[in-house]
Amino acid sequence: MTSPRPSAARDKTDDSLREERDKTDLAIAEGRDLVQESADEVLKRAREEADAVLEEARRKADQLLKESAGTVSATTVVAMERKVEDATVRADRETADQTLEFERVETARVLARLLPVEREETDGRLQAERVQSDGALANRDDFLGVVAHDLRDLVSGIAMSGAAIAHISRNTEQAAQIGSAVSRIHRLSVRASRLIGDLIDVASIDAGRLAIVKDPGDLQALLAEVADEFRQSAAVKGIDLSVENTGALPARFDHARMVQVLGNLVVNAIRFSPRDGRIVLRAERAGDDVRCSVADAGPGIPADQLEKVFERFVQVNNDDRRGLGLGLFIAKRIVEGHSGRIWAESTPGQGTTVLFTIPI
Repeated sequence: MTSPRPSAARDKTDDSLREERDKTDLAIAEGRDLVQESADEVLKRAREEADAVLEEARRKADQLLKESAGTVSATTVVAMERKVEDATVRADRETADQTLEFERVETARVLARLLPVEREETDGRLQAERVQSDGALANRDDFLGVVAHDLRDLVSGIAMSGAAIAHISRNTEQAAQIGSAVSRIHRLSVRASRLIGDLIDVASIDAGRLAIVKDPGDLQALLAEVADEFRQSAAVKGIDLSVENTGALPARFDHARMVQVLGNLVVNAIRFSPRDGRIVLRAERAGDDVRCSVADAGPGIPADQLEKVFERFVQVNNDDRRGLGLGLFIAKRIVEGHSGRIWAESTPGQGTTVLFTIPI
C-alpha cells in the first residue's frame, strides 16, 4: 500500500486561479455596469440640457406671442415650430438610444469572446508549467534518493570504522579517551542516519511511494519496545521515560513505520523536555480505533501552532536548529497511510501530548 501523491500545492494553485477568475468576472461585470451607468448619466444630462434649451426657446416664443397680442398668424407659427422641434427631439433621442444599445451589445459580445480565449491561454500556460514542474520534481526526487542512500552507506561506514578503532585500541593507554571519541562518532552517525532517512521518506512521500505494509501486532508491546530503545537517551537528561501498561492491544499496522512514528514523537519529547522531566507513552482502545499518545512536561506549543507543527520544515521556535522539522510531518503521513489521524494537545508551560489513532 502506498500513500496517495500529495496535491496540496496544485489544489492551492487551482483555488487561487478560481479566486482570480471570480475577481476578474466581478471586475468585468462591475466595469460593464459602470460603463452603462456612465452612458446613461451622460445621456440623461444631455437630455436635460436639451430640454432646458428647448424650454428656454419656448419661453421666448411665448413671450413673443404675448407681445404680438396673440394674433392668429403668430400662434400658428409657434405651434408649427414646436411640432417640428418635438419631432426633432424624439428622432434624436431614438437615434441616441439605438446607438447606446448597439454599443452595449457590442461590448458584451467582445467581452464574451475575449474571456474564454484569455482563460484558454492561461490554462495552456499553467499546464505547460505543471508538466515542466513535474519533470523537475521527478528529477529532484530521483537525485535526492540516490544521494541519500549513498550518504547513508557512508555514514554507516564511518560508524563501523569508529567501532573498529575502539576495538583495536581497547588495550592501550588511550582506550578511555578513544572510546569517548568513538561514542561521540556513533551518536553523530546515528543522528545523521536519522536525518538522511527523513529525507528519503520525504522524497518517497512526494513521489507517492511511501510503502505501508500492515501485519497483525500488539501496540502495547510496540510502546515498550520504543521506550527501551530511547530510555538511555532520556536518562542522559535525567528524564523518566515510562509506559502505562493497559494490556495487550492487537491491531494491524506496519511495525517498522509505527516504530518510526513513535520514535519521532519520543525524540521530540526528549528534545523539549526539561532536565529531570517525565515522558509517558500510553495506548488504549477508542471505539473501533487504538489511540496512542506521547506526553511530555516541556514548555508546550502555542495554540496557533498546534496544526502547523505537522507541516514540513516547521519548528515551533524559528531559532531552533536541533532538527529539520520533518519528524512530525513524516509521522502524520505514516499515520494517514494507516487510515488514522494525528494531532497535538498542549497548554503553554504545562507540556504537550501528541496523539494518533489507527483502526483496529
